[in-house]
Order: sequence, then C-alpha cells, then structure tokens
Amino acid sequence: MKKFALLAATGLLLAACQSDSQRDRALVGGGLGAATGAAIGAAATGDLGGALVGGAIGAAGGAIVGSATTPQNCVAYDRYGNPYRVACP
Repeated sequence: MKKFALLAATGLLLAACQSDSQRDRALVGGGLGAATGAAIGAAATGDLGGALVGGAIGAAGGAIVGSATTPQNCVAYDRYGNPYRVACP
C-alpha cells in the first residue's frame, strides 16, 4: 500500500509540470491531495478505510487550493472587436 501511494504521488507530481489551464491545475491539485491524503490516512490508521477517507479529504482540499492559486484571466476586446486575454482586476 505504501509503495503504491508513493508511486501514485510521484506520477502526479510529474503530471503537475504539464498543466497550464485552471481546470487542469485544479485536477492535478486534487490528484496530489488525494494521493497525499491517502498516504497519510493509511499511515495513521493502517487500514484501507483510513486511506479512503484521507484520499477523499485530500482530493477536496487539493482541488480547492489548486483552483484558488491559479491566476485568473479575463477576456478583453480591442477596438476592432478581437478578443485577447488580460489579467483580471
């Protein structure tokens, strides 16, 4: 169980380097949170139930943090009506 959790966390860390959209960062944050929460839950309780509860709590927390720390982009329009992205005020 510990080897699986370590392997999953390593894979998710590598996947985090490839994300660039807000949705992707929230998903990766949720995945990292789930893997970390599952590892901590399994280590703390020593059974599958603790790993599942830790994974669920970690996934929710990781998705919230991943989404909140992603810079927001707004769409603005030039004088010709062409859209472009700008930082939100």
